[in-house]
Amino acid sequence: MDMRIQLADITTLTVDAVVNAANSRLMGGGGVDGAIHRAGGPDILEACRALRRDSLPDGLPTGQAVATTAGHLPAQWVIHTVGPVYSQKEDRSELLASCYRESLRVAVDLHAGTVAFPTISAGVYGWPLEDATRIAVETVQDMAEEVEGTVQEVLFVPFSQAAEDAYRRHIAGC
Repeated sequence: MDMRIQLADITTLTVDAVVNAANSRLMGGGGVDGAIHRAGGPDILEACRALRRDSLPDGLPTGQAVATTAGHLPAQWVIHTVGPVYSQKEDRSELLASCYRESLRVAVDLHAGTVAFPTISAGVYGWPLEDATRIAVETVQDMAEEVEGTVQEVLFVPFSQAAEDAYRRHIAGC
């Protein structure tokens, strides 16, 4: 599996699956979540409503992932995952790693060959950028054997030059 970095608008990428840093309600929000819902149109929201109605009445738990249509996005699917809010008092690193693991497992179920990830939890959820990118790269690397034969490429889509630089440092260390 190849890991690449692409400083871009994640909603414009032609990939099999785009990962959405969602909130547990799955109803859109700010940041990447809002951008994906706006660009993808009402089909994504309708699919999220159906999930909430049929299988996730209490919302999507932190660290888990679920897929919907991508609506008007150039991707085929959106994989929604809920990242943890950063805490200095409690180590939530395992929940953040779970977002990447579970998203890749959903990608395998979808037979998605290319998956684009935002930097989960590093925006309004306050996760320190260096640590968030390290966890992302290490977790994806650890999943390489499990997803072999399905996921051929993971794109990390940073939101800034600083995030891109952080990804480059961690990928170089793999």
